[in-house]
Amino acid sequence: MGNLPAFAILMVVVFLSGCEQRTADKPLLYSNAPASNAATIYSFAVHPLYNPQKLFEAYQPLVDQINHDLKGVQVGLEASRDYASYEQKFRVRTPAFLLPNPWQTLEARKVGYHVIAMAGDPEDFKGIFLIRKESDIKVPEDIKGKMVSYPSATALAAAIMPQYFLYTNGININRDIQNEYVGSQESSIMNVYLGKSAVGVTWPPPWRLFQKEHPREAGQLKVIWQTPSLINNSVMVRDDVPAEISEQVKKTLLELSNSTGGKEILSGMQTARFIPATDSSYDIVADYIKHFEKVVRPVELK
Repeated sequence: MGNLPAFAILMVVVFLSGCEQRTADKPLLYSNAPASNAATIYSFAVHPLYNPQKLFEAYQPLVDQINHDLKGVQVGLEASRDYASYEQKFRVRTPAFLLPNPWQTLEARKVGYHVIAMAGDPEDFKGIFLIRKESDIKVPEDIKGKMVSYPSATALAAAIMPQYFLYTNGININRDIQNEYVGSQESSIMNVYLGKSAVGVTWPPPWRLFQKEHPREAGQLKVIWQTPSLINNSVMVRDDVPAEISEQVKKTLLELSNSTGGKEILSGMQTARFIPATDSSYDIVADYIKHFEKVVRPVELK
């Protein structure tokens, strides 16, 4: 690594930590409010859009706004190191509030969570394929025999939808390419930046953040393909959270885009706005997943 810039060395560490197999995962709770004064703390678990530090930077202002509007209770931001640990948390109903991807939304519905909003415009929920600018890849046929990196097998925009895109373009993802699930969006981007994979798959918010924070490195990459859009991430509440608390959180989310301060919070999350949604809004995802599993692969790999 002697010739790599300091940023790249740092990101190699991030990349490696994203790939590391871990067996334990303790909740990572972040809050600017003192824990001792709150009668009840409801955890708000956001799926691994970023590593825990960046997730805190992006989403703590939202949690602070929610806490400003709530009376008598507090919300604490909870991060997870990878998709598997996040999914384990909601399956045992630990968090009170979730911000999951659409496939995770379907899974969380099975254990008693319900949708109260959508996080971002549906048009923004799509997979993007990144290559180095000097790459000779031009059409999907060119990736045969090469490695493609994704954050997780259950990442809808950043794995499932891109793999379906490849399927519709004549690529058998189980035979024609090597799929590497590397643990995080950043690791997927870094895989292609460092030349570990020929193609790195992610989706718009992490790519926008990477371009903003690391323009020199992002300048060595380019988007070669993108999938059609589907429906964006949800916000969900566990069915035993009091209705008045759920309604206040929903109200805060939906009103963010109406104020300058709220727009700043949204900008930090790379999210245009929160919009109304219900459980039935995500029925389209169930149909999509059913077809994907029939023609491509099971969502959850053994």
